[in-house]
Amino acid sequence: MNIQLSILVPVYKVEKYIRPFFESIFRQGLPDDCYEIIVVNDGTPDRSMEVVADLLEQHDNTIVINQENQGLSVARNNALEMATGEYVLMLDSDDLLVDGSLPLLLDKALTTKADLVLADFVNKSDDELETLEPPVLNDIKWEEKTGKKLFMENLSPYACYVWRTLYRRQFLNENHIRFVPGIQVQDIPFTHECCLRAGKCVKTNLLLIIYREWGEQSTCKFDMKRIESISIAMGKTWNLRKAVKLSAMEDKKLQTNIFTTFCMMLNSTVNNIQGFQNCIRAIDYTSQHAPNLRFTANKRQKIISFLYRLSPRLLMTLWFIKKRRK
Repeated sequence: MNIQLSILVPVYKVEKYIRPFFESIFRQGLPDDCYEIIVVNDGTPDRSMEVVADLLEQHDNTIVINQENQGLSVARNNALEMATGEYVLMLDSDDLLVDGSLPLLLDKALTTKADLVLADFVNKSDDELETLEPPVLNDIKWEEKTGKKLFMENLSPYACYVWRTLYRRQFLNENHIRFVPGIQVQDIPFTHECCLRAGKCVKTNLLLIIYREWGEQSTCKFDMKRIESISIAMGKTWNLRKAVKLSAMEDKKLQTNIFTTFCMMLNSTVNNIQGFQNCIRAIDYTSQHAPNLRFTANKRQKIISFLYRLSPRLLMTLWFIKKRRK
């Protein structure tokens, strides 16, 4: 059987949304024998798997992995090890696929043999989805570019999402690209490494994903665990400067992306973590997991970088005082 696409679906606490999610996959119209769905039950404590049991039984191309809760990174890595498709799509099980979009994206991937095929998405709340008209798939534009050009022009530090991209599985395996286990922001180092190592890529305005915004998402929580995760992600991404040959402009862009994440983390820490001593603990996590950060793109980056390398706790103290005065 020639499996063209592996769709990887981690499942954890999505009982309310998982059925429409799977229905949106099966509405794509792809023949069952050309793709597989690898569902990872990451120890979900709710009825998510029961809600879709009948749907999965109706399709022979679904595989279910049951495991103790280990987090999104491990769930995706385990699914990647089982995948057999030429391309891989890693979806969140509370979102929706736009009807008819996936066959178009897959056809372009198979035709071009691109390492990455990056599609578009739209954010919608539950209320907005109730009245959402089906998007019209017309005036679709396709642009071929290198991975590094994709990185320079399209990879925003605010939107390092893996679920909008088809990945050529051989490319991931040959470059040993996997998710960092145990962290919450695993998309950051993964997307950066993919772009910086990829050869041929395709960018399209084709709308593939409707990203569902809802209040209980883990991305809405900012706590000490998330701070540690961001710190590890920044450290792993920073190390790409040595692992991949970069031009001066590419290195500057990578530094700026990480600097943006660094400043967002400092702001979120001061705004969400209670108590000055806990803020100090937070910067200790960062200096432990990302000790080599050194930003040089402009004067502001240089000053903050100097303070961070001189004394992370001093930087956090000054940041804390500045924010609390506003």
